[in-house]
Amino acid sequence: MSEPKKIAILGSTGSIGTQALEVIRANPDHFSAEVLVANGNADLLIKQALEFKPNAVVIGDETKYKIVKEALLQEDIKVFAGSKAIEQIVEMETIDLVLAAIVGYAGLASTINAIKNKKNIALANKETLVVAGELVTQLARENAVNLYPVDSEHSAIFQCLAGEWENKIEKIYLTASGGPFRGKDKAFLSTVKKEQALKHPNWVMGAKVTIDSASLMNKGLEVIEAKWLFNLKPSQIDVIVHPQSIVHSLVQFEDGSLKAQLGVPDMKLPIQYAFSYPERVKNKFPRFDFFNYPQFTFEKADTKTFTNLALAFAALEKGGNMPCVLNAANEIVVNAFLNDKIGFLQMSEVIETCLSKMPFIQKPNYEQYIECDKETRSVAESLIK
Repeated sequence: MSEPKKIAILGSTGSIGTQALEVIRANPDHFSAEVLVANGNADLLIKQALEFKPNAVVIGDETKYKIVKEALLQEDIKVFAGSKAIEQIVEMETIDLVLAAIVGYAGLASTINAIKNKKNIALANKETLVVAGELVTQLARENAVNLYPVDSEHSAIFQCLAGEWENKIEKIYLTASGGPFRGKDKAFLSTVKKEQALKHPNWVMGAKVTIDSASLMNKGLEVIEAKWLFNLKPSQIDVIVHPQSIVHSLVQFEDGSLKAQLGVPDMKLPIQYAFSYPERVKNKFPRFDFFNYPQFTFEKADTKTFTNLALAFAALEKGGNMPCVLNAANEIVVNAFLNDKIGFLQMSEVIETCLSKMPFIQKPNYEQYIECDKETRSVAESLIK
């Protein structure tokens, strides 16, 4: 039997990272944790390192370096700290695959460096393609690097396309649960608090992604990600609300035939598929039972009430640096909402203002993306104060 695939998990203490380690724990013959990277959760990083015995760990928060170093003193594990170390660790020759699961814009630099070092990517950080999709996909082509999607919707599209690479896509449908506020109006949304928004009906996710899901921004970011992953025009992407979250997405081919991927809402399945592709690895994950779901329902996404989805489509249509602006403004407003500084509906208003205020750049380079991200954050923060 071949050696287990050595995986670097960027964001090992987050929701995706911890589930990825569950996949590795269940399949030690297939996968091993070569590198673990966390931002500030030193206690969980130490616990993970003691169990999975990686080659190296990185803690983003440099003030916690000593704690991690001392806890792992008896182990044969290298310990690094700081944002530069997160970027550089992906250069290790022993890494076979990098799971990019750092939330938000913060995950961009390390993913780009991994691609430059010819590492295949299991992509859970959708913001990487939202912010700099053209740049990232071009780099991946130049370095012959594969991007394996981890988002359940993009994994579904990817699975539907297996064996169909030569066939033209007419349209893809990304499914959305509709989040905790499906069917609610603006009057209701104007009063919601973060505690309500953090209660997702179907998925267990980190706070940022859960709020994005409640505002439908998550689906907007996924639309932009899908454009770059599958080389589509905006007109070829549609969103359909499917409250049961069993049909994870669909592909319509030019003959009118539709293929869908189904499964229970469990992120471990798309994580495992990204790790094992093109193989499927036997597992003991919960199985889908038709009789628990006697009906599937589908409805149109309400972009008038949930304007974030409409803003994402508009940013994608305009292109250039506009998706970068959308993402930066969104990260600021979500953080403000989680800290009770802004209302649920005001998030969309700030994002829309940023999109109209920021100068348009048709073909930004990496430095311009960094500058655009920084400036947008500053504008968004000034609108919240």
